[in-house]
Amino acid sequence: MKTLDRYEKQVLSAFEAGKLKSTVTSEAALHRYREYARATLSKNKRGNIRLSTPDLSEIQARAAEEGIPYQTLIASVLHKFVAGRFAEKTSRLTTRASRRGKKRRAA
Repeated sequence: MKTLDRYEKQVLSAFEAGKLKSTVTSEAALHRYREYARATLSKNKRGNIRLSTPDLSEIQARAAEEGIPYQTLIASVLHKFVAGRFAEKTSRLTTRASRRGKKRRAA
């Protein structure tokens, strides 16, 4: 097993002493993070998919916006879609389509 560095030891001792506090501010956020964890941990089959470079870049940016790995985001979106619970929300990021429209208007 890897030895912990100084910072990791500080974090571990703070955790064990009960000095760390949750940053989750609402029940909805807590539920969302539980769903992310559940989707991450319940992998029992593997699938491969090819994505365009721009699509993958946007997925990675949205995952960073949410603070989760992009593979987890993809799995979560697919799970919500097949479960009939997929609802798109507006992102703070600009989408490719809207960027294209702005370039056309500017020309």
